[in-house]
Amino acid sequence: MDLRAILMGLAFALMWSSAFTSARMIVADAPPLYALSLRFLISGLIGIAIARALGQSWVLTPAQWRATIVFGISQNALYLGLNFVAMQTVEASVAAIIASSMPLLVALSGWLILREYLRPLAIAGLFAGFAGVALIMGARITGGLDLFGVGLCVLGVVSLTVATMSMRGASGTGGNLLTIVGMQMLVGAAILIVPAMLLEVPEVNWTWQLVGAFSYTVLVPGLAATWVWFLLVARIGAVQAATFHFLNPFFGVAIAALLLGEVLGIFDVIGVLVIMGGILAVQRARIP
Repeated sequence: MDLRAILMGLAFALMWSSAFTSARMIVADAPPLYALSLRFLISGLIGIAIARALGQSWVLTPAQWRATIVFGISQNALYLGLNFVAMQTVEASVAAIIASSMPLLVALSGWLILREYLRPLAIAGLFAGFAGVALIMGARITGGLDLFGVGLCVLGVVSLTVATMSMRGASGTGGNLLTIVGMQMLVGAAILIVPAMLLEVPEVNWTWQLVGAFSYTVLVPGLAATWVWFLLVARIGAVQAATFHFLNPFFGVAIAALLLGEVLGIFDVIGVLVIMGGILAVQRARIP
């Protein structure tokens, strides 16, 4: 792995993890589903416009279309939709920690459902990672953590796991990376606008924090992080690229503490370190 790949991996992890803090800022002043649907609409249109300017084709293979639709529903509509709603009552650091368990859930699903072989190091990493999550959640629950919001975050990470597993059926981007990314976002926008209109009142408290957080979410986690991720996968492969997920718990908690003033306890610090070690062990064990 060269220096450029390392820098790309660090940038992706930082951008991905920062999305929880910006989402927490957004839902403080705007209805979550309306805000997220609008974010996907804008990001999707920008992505497709850039794709067309680059000469990318609209023609996708059947496998790519299936992956685009499943990923748009599972990741964009369900995972992010549930997290945005949850972060009205759950801190960004909690959502980031739960979401960071996705690599562990993917490995566990492959092991139990698809009967994939796991090395002893990966099995140890699974137990360690989930133990770290349990340690943090146990300490937070005694402090009055909103269990309904936690449940939404758990459902969200399960949906993200389904989306990640579904991408195994895609046969590459075929040079249509931004087209696929943009279409996934438009799928999410179309799905989310329905519950938004049924369940939410479109009242917005316009603040500079809201405008800044929304703009950041559209451009950085929405477009830039996805773009960097696919470039990283193309450079070093999906297995090695996924190793950088071990940084997500640390970055997610650190950014929330820095920008939102969320308090970290000793069990949070220990749990984050254990989760990082577990994820790293799982991912390193997958590398031949």
